[in-house]
Amino acid sequence: MGDARTDEGLMLQYRDGDAAAFDILYARHRGSVYRFLLHQTGKREVADELFQDVWMRAINARSGYQPTAKFTTWLYRIASNRLTDHYRQQGLRSAHETELDDEESAMPDAQDAQQAPRHEQPPQMMERQQLAHRLVSALEALPLEQRQAFLLAAEGELTVEEIGRACDVGYETAKSRLRYAYQRLRHLLSDLRP
Repeated sequence: MGDARTDEGLMLQYRDGDAAAFDILYARHRGSVYRFLLHQTGKREVADELFQDVWMRAINARSGYQPTAKFTTWLYRIASNRLTDHYRQQGLRSAHETELDDEESAMPDAQDAQQAPRHEQPPQMMERQQLAHRLVSALEALPLEQRQAFLLAAEGELTVEEIGRACDVGYETAKSRLRYAYQRLRHLLSDLRP
């Protein structure tokens, strides 16, 4: 049946009726899958909808699951396919504008700032927020396929081979997309180097 501690073993257990195994898988991967979708779409409401769809598709596909690749490759393939469907439905080639979450951008009051550690002081928080905006803008500037490859590597921790499988492209194509994404990001963020 496979090692129950691995994602693949847990998915096999879930396929065979162990609902608790799915809970573990979901807890392990929900954050990275959500971030992948959010960075791809740039909109929380769209990411929320796609996130639900991806997990529902994973649940519905459990009876046919075979560990022929890493579980994450299988899961991100579902996510990539769902994104492709979304873009086709919307007639889009790329995602636009990231929404700012008011709660994330809220600043502490002056009394809290005096007691907070240095990294939580308003100037440092503002600097991190500006850096995050620069990174999001740089990601949005990437062509869809390069952004997808980069996020699968960064958020999903997939290898080039796994990225190829998840995107249904060959190894060399996945490698090129990832290489070009890194080159473009380095160029777009070159002024941030020390």
